[in-house]
Amino acid sequence: MSNSISLKKATVTFDERFTLTDIDWDITSNQHWVITGTNGSGKSALAAVLAGVGDIESGSISGLPKRVGLVSFEAQAELIAKELKKDDADIMDVISLGTPVHEMIFDRCQDPELAQKLVKKFGLSKLLDRAFRKLSTGETRKVMLIRALSSKPDLLILDEPFDGLDVDTLAMLQEHLASIIHTVPMIMVLNRFDEMPDFITHVAYMDKDGSGKNGSNRGKLTLTIDRQDKAAFNELYQLLHLKTTDLNVPEADPANKLPELDPSQPLVKLKQATIKYGDTIIVDKLDWTIEQGQHWQLSGPNGSGKTCVLSLITGDHPQCYTNDIFVFGFQRGNGESIWQIKQFIGYVSTALQWEYRVSTSCKNVIISGFYDSIGMYSKSSDNQKKIADQWLALLGMTDRADQPFNKLSYGDQRLLLIARAMVKHPPLLILDEPCLGLDDMNRQLVLALIEKICEGKKTTVLYVNHHAEDKIKGIENCLELKKE
Repeated sequence: MSNSISLKKATVTFDERFTLTDIDWDITSNQHWVITGTNGSGKSALAAVLAGVGDIESGSISGLPKRVGLVSFEAQAELIAKELKKDDADIMDVISLGTPVHEMIFDRCQDPELAQKLVKKFGLSKLLDRAFRKLSTGETRKVMLIRALSSKPDLLILDEPFDGLDVDTLAMLQEHLASIIHTVPMIMVLNRFDEMPDFITHVAYMDKDGSGKNGSNRGKLTLTIDRQDKAAFNELYQLLHLKTTDLNVPEADPANKLPELDPSQPLVKLKQATIKYGDTIIVDKLDWTIEQGQHWQLSGPNGSGKTCVLSLITGDHPQCYTNDIFVFGFQRGNGESIWQIKQFIGYVSTALQWEYRVSTSCKNVIISGFYDSIGMYSKSSDNQKKIADQWLALLGMTDRADQPFNKLSYGDQRLLLIARAMVKHPPLLILDEPCLGLDDMNRQLVLALIEKICEGKKTTVLYVNHHAEDKIKGIENCLELKKE
């Protein structure tokens, strides 16, 4: 590949089933990329675009190479489907034995010497006369790899190349790929970050972009990262860990179990709630019910009363006693203490992060959530330490357990404070502008963690932000306040 490939605001559709939207991406001949991201985000589709697949709806794509070596499950399935068609007795006068492996590999082969060498390396010598369609999945994949590698490609596209290969073949493939990095640029699609070869220079991260017309799915290229940027690379690893890990939200500590709530009662009910200062009305006759397991987004411009409404729920606003408010089984003003209410609430805000300035370890920050303290002033139990370790694992921060909290990035501090708020599994988790002050990567990390919590189904999330359109997967209810 002598020239660079350039995608400028490219929107590409695939049979009305999937659309890549507004893709900006430049690839030069000295770069080797991994495309990664969440399931269904369009990783394979983006790789296929470089092989000329898809219909360009808008934008531009230039510099696509003439000869592309492509290995993917889709291409593998197409080859097998073509072979199976040869079995159709209505069309064929004789029963087809199918295309033999040697024909699949050597027909129109650009580098027979390399192909022969790889056949021997991959242990296919005894299978050359066998019908291609009679091979196992792993053997079929080996044939695909040999075809692509011996095609003298200008660009090599390998979509999950390591799947289905035995240990010995995997090692041989990795060795061969490392030997050709100076002659052909490579694009790999990988779900597992730990499979990334050392020679990869750049990473492209894909994410889902909602649904398009006719219900088709959409994907977007969200980030491109130079592997030399260690900080950005580590953050992307953490994001992928949160997005794709099978780990669940850790359980609460039985020794710190909260009182049971009546499942038939709402967590919060505001009836005609009004907040005013003199003649200025901030919140006017608000009716709002939050049921258990019903995640909400509270949005609105500055001055619309979002923080005031939150403080009515938490009991921090003096006018909470002059309004008709029901929280966690308590009717406000009937003798309950503020701590009886707050034990059921996890709260994260920028203000809390400003206050949390003690020099304690990441692990102790999480453990402090059991005591609702800023810092650690009590001896923690073995089970609390174990739960904190599980949260660190979920966050992809196990190796930072003993690092000082105040030495972490702003985004990592926010993640830990959300974990701190969640350790007791409060019935209600209030996240007040959790993405305020975060760059795009850290914002995505925080949103991924919130999605994970919503999946857990034991805590109701109240997510506060400025923009109603800034949706989080799992949060289906929205209350938008207007500024009077």
